[in-house]
Amino acid sequence: MWQAITDVPGVLVGQAQDAEALTGCTVVAFPDGAVGGVDVRGSASGTRELVVLDAMHLTPTIHAITLAGGSAFGLDAAGGVMRALEEQGIGFPTPAACVPIVPAAIIYDLGIGSAGTRPDAAMGYAACQAAAAGPVERGNAGAGMGATVGKLYGMPQAMQGGVGTASAQLDNDVWVGALVVCNALGDVRESATGALLAGTRETPDSMALADTAEQLRRGATPRLDAGTNTTLGVVATNAKLNKPQARKLAQLAQHGFVKGLSPAHTLYDGDTMFAVSTGTQTADPIQLGIVAADLVAESLSATVQAARSVGGVPGLGDG
Repeated sequence: MWQAITDVPGVLVGQAQDAEALTGCTVVAFPDGAVGGVDVRGSASGTRELVVLDAMHLTPTIHAITLAGGSAFGLDAAGGVMRALEEQGIGFPTPAACVPIVPAAIIYDLGIGSAGTRPDAAMGYAACQAAAAGPVERGNAGAGMGATVGKLYGMPQAMQGGVGTASAQLDNDVWVGALVVCNALGDVRESATGALLAGTRETPDSMALADTAEQLRRGATPRLDAGTNTTLGVVATNAKLNKPQARKLAQLAQHGFVKGLSPAHTLYDGDTMFAVSTGTQTADPIQLGIVAADLVAESLSATVQAARSVGGVPGLGDG
C-alpha cells in the first residue's frame, strides 16, 4: 500500500501550496462521511467547526478536515473545501441544500515566506479537488509548506517541519492511519529510538541541536517575536466508532505527540488531534489508540526527514 493515511478505506488526501509564499493547505476528505472526534491539548490553537464533533451535536458525520497555514486567516480555506464538496453532492442533507461539514485547524507560518499570502477559499478548493486515495507527499507540501520546528530562539535557529503520514493494518482488515503537520516550538524525536532529529539549533550557523527541553529546563525564555507554533494531526480507522469513542481515540493519539515532540502541548503550541471512523469493522478501542499513537510519532519523524531547506531555514531532506 502507500504507507499513508489513505490506506484507510474511505479516506482521501489532497494538498495545495504556494512554493514562493511558503504556505499551503492539506485536506483529508471522507466522501461517504466519517464519525469524528477531536482533542485540543495546546494553548494556542486556531480552529473552525469543532462543535460538530461534540457527541451532543446533531450532525452524525463530517465530510473533510482542513489543515492550513496562514494563522487564523487560513481558516478561510475550509470555505473552498465546502464548495468543492457541495459541487460533488457531498454533505449533510437539508431541505434547501446539501451542507458539507468541514472542521478546520491552522498553523502559524507567517514568519517564513510572504506573510501577506495565506491559504484562501481558492486554495482549499484546489486541495479538495486534488483529494484522492494514493501516495501522500511528505515534507514541504500542503499545510506543511511553511512549517518549522525548534523555534525556542526564533527563526534564525529553527529548522523545517512539514507533513508526514503513516499507516498500519491490524487483524480483520482493520486499518489505522495518521497524518500530521508539524510546526512545533520544540524538537522532533525519532519515533523508534527517541533520538533528536530536528529542532532548535545551537547557533544560526550550526546544525547541532540545542535540545529545546533541556534549555527550558535550565530556564531559557522562548522568543515569541518570530512566530507561534502548532502541531496538527488526523488519525483515521475503518473500525466502527461512535463520537465518544472517536474523541477517546484522538486523546490516545496525542501520546504520539508526547513521544515524538520535545516538548509537546506547551503554552505556545496549539496542538490539536482529530480522529475519524470511516467503516464498520470491529476492533478494540485501546488497541486502536496505542497503534494510532505509534503512527503519529512515526509521522512526526517523516515530517522533518522529508523536509527540504526553504526560505533560508535548513531541512533534513536536501539529500
